Amino acid sequence: MPLAHINQRIRVLRVIARLNIGGPAIHATLLTERLDPTRYDSQLISGKEDPQEGNYLTLSDRSLSKLSVIPELRREIQGWSDLKALFRLIVLMREFRPHIVHTHTAKAGTLGRLAARLVRIPIVVHTYHGHVLHSYFSPIKTKLFLSIERRLARWTDRLLTVSEQVRSDLLTSGVGRPECFTVMPLGLDLDPLLTCENLRGQLRTEIGIPAEAPLVGIVARLVPIKRHEWFLEAAAQVVQEFPTCQFLLVGDGERHQELRALVGQFHLDGQVHFLGWRYDLARIYADLDVAALTSANEGLPVSLIEGRPVVSTRVGGVPDLVEDGKTGLLVPPDEPTALAEAICTLLSDPQRGQMMGQAGRARVHPSFSAARLLDDMDQLYTELVAQRRGNRS
Repeated sequence: MPLAHINQRIRVLRVIARLNIGGPAIHATLLTERLDPTRYDSQLISGKEDPQEGNYLTLSDRSLSKLSVIPELRREIQGWSDLKALFRLIVLMREFRPHIVHTHTAKAGTLGRLAARLVRIPIVVHTYHGHVLHSYFSPIKTKLFLSIERRLARWTDRLLTVSEQVRSDLLTSGVGRPECFTVMPLGLDLDPLLTCENLRGQLRTEIGIPAEAPLVGIVARLVPIKRHEWFLEAAAQVVQEFPTCQFLLVGDGERHQELRALVGQFHLDGQVHFLGWRYDLARIYADLDVAALTSANEGLPVSLIEGRPVVSTRVGGVPDLVEDGKTGLLVPPDEPTALAEAICTLLSDPQRGQMMGQAGRARVHPSFSAARLLDDMDQLYTELVAQRRGNRS
């Protein structure tokens, strides 16, 4: 339907490759559920998670009535399955007749934007929750993905990034033009996290960690890009100074067994706890003395928007979120010793860590709230619709 003829709700179709645990799933479902229903008719299309991945809706014991699942839409390139996913996307777009197609993540961004072009959708938006232009794939595969992203950017009315650094990386790589980009950070339900101190002690009781033992945790998928081996190597050094320190790995993934073996190699048996996927993150963060992140590449990590003192690698959008020395400590990637020293610095000065946590809460609220995200997206969609109507009048 031409936008000039819209006199009621704007139909928005979002496409995401999978609703695994993480920022993109939270982002896409929140927008689908909560954008003003008097102004928008929202639908979400998702693919399937890999067997080792958790489903965000299942873990949070929720359902989404406006969700359609395409089993053939998967993260990896799969030839014939990708063609079937593309065909199903075209069919669904023709049935729903969206005024806006908004894609999330690389694979959904490729197939979703191609389908939107074939169906001649009036407005196409894509959100980069990060990028796969380094540290994910081989040089040849990365070059292929880069050429695809450059082409797709020409078919997209607005490119959104969750951080200024992601925008800069994409422009430096020749993806898109500056005027096509908008930086729009994630938005989360922050209220439970702002009051998580009331839950302090519950997790320690659950897994048998003494109240006086230092506790350091990392919340991330157990996949190569998250570099948990750096975390475990740093942990082995931290216990030299803090022998009773305990460590949490929250999440799951393909490296689970490999990382369990590394625990033994680093002589950390009994001090590292694998918690798997958890939805009660407020209880986890309430008991953490330090929240760590060791990724080699990141967009805007949800795990660092939780208001705890942070030690993280300085990669991707992390510096846009963590102010080094004020809300956390940033270290170079691939330097476990620097990571261990930063963790020990915060464990040695609990008062400083507490002040960093408080500063972190002040930094993320309301800047990363759900209300802010909904307002920003409403303004963006309204702007794009007005522009397209003006072009057609």
